[in-house]
Amino acid sequence: MKLPRLAVLLAVTALSLSLLSPAHAQRMVQGDLQQQMSADEFKAAGLDKLSTQELAALNNWLQGKVEQAASQALEQAREEGRQEVIVKNRGFFDFGSNEPIQATLEGEFRGFGKGRQYTLDNGQVWEQTDDAMVAGVRKQAPKVRITPGLMNVWYLQIDGVNTRAKVRRSK
Repeated sequence: MKLPRLAVLLAVTALSLSLLSPAHAQRMVQGDLQQQMSADEFKAAGLDKLSTQELAALNNWLQGKVEQAASQALEQAREEGRQEVIVKNRGFFDFGSNEPIQATLEGEFRGFGKGRQYTLDNGQVWEQTDDAMVAGVRKQAPKVRITPGLMNVWYLQIDGVNTRAKVRRSK
């Protein structure tokens, strides 16, 4: 039996299965390799030379690899979902991140004023809650930074403007 050829076959099989969805990958290796492969494929891979115990060990190893890949894929999907929730709800809830939100203001900035709404290119809408004022400023689609403060307070800073306004996320 050529061990390197078998090792390559098994590595390719394990990699292929790890790229499938966890449920699909597990369905593909239910039973043993002899049931999953045609007789010609089984013989071409040299698996017909294995003893019953060696084939059982190989099937167990492959099943373990598939279960491990499925578990890793599920954990990755959970983490991606968690990150998506954090990003989408940033500003509504405090998730412990001190990183500012950086975006571009849609339309023209004409200064600060209590109650004004600021729509960002990421879809977020923020409303000014304090009396900060800036008059005579006109900027088309300026870059903005919204920085968290204490007690779920957020501050909007317009690029090139020294004054910042207290805001709360409304959408």
